[in-house]
Amino acid sequence: SLGGSISAEPRINDRIRVPEVRLVGPNGEQVGIVAIGAALQMAQDSDLDLVEVAPMARPPVCKLMDYGKFKYEAAQKARESRKNQVLTVIKEMKLRPKIDPHDYETKKGHVVRFLKAGDKVKITIMFRGREQSRPELGFRLLQRLGADVSDLGFVESSPKQDGRNMIMVLAPHKNAADLKKIAADAKAAEGGRAGQADDAPVGETVATEPVEVASSPTPVPVPSTADAETPAS
Repeated sequence: SLGGSISAEPRINDRIRVPEVRLVGPNGEQVGIVAIGAALQMAQDSDLDLVEVAPMARPPVCKLMDYGKFKYEAAQKARESRKNQVLTVIKEMKLRPKIDPHDYETKKGHVVRFLKAGDKVKITIMFRGREQSRPELGFRLLQRLGADVSDLGFVESSPKQDGRNMIMVLAPHKNAADLKKIAADAKAAEGGRAGQADDAPVGETVATEPVEVASSPTPVPVPSTADAETPAS
């Protein structure tokens, strides 16, 4: 088999201790099965290295290449890839199921700001005491919030129970995320550090990794119209 890939530190030159190898030339051409001595001599004559690229093959596959140049170019590509990455920021907003109208508008304003900035938002409804027997209150509140900001984002993860809490994840529409990437690329080009989160206002936390949600969420019953109620003031 010609399968396999160059590991972090492949064996090269006289560290390759096998009687014969399947040799690949510097331009990818198939040379065939040759004795290790002949392969090493070809590498020396070409001022190249003999690099074992598929050690598990029988015989192992080796390629003639400038290994120092290969490592340098691989490191350059890795650095370029890291530079082009945009940090995924997930903000978190916590609400109570019986939130008063003023607090709701304040929290919604923060969610709007996060979505406009191209960030995802994890909404957590915190239940206390007897509130835990009324999950429909949290469900309706999350539905209401999702509808109120639907022009800026969408529900990426639907409302679901997470222990005593209920969570939902909102994601910005693609254009906001694209704008964030453009801004991050511009900042990176200026030598700045892209993707730094602003200090979070009270009631918010910032995560730099995707937020995990319960793998087997408890289904939340959709309340009937007759059960609907307005959050208490």
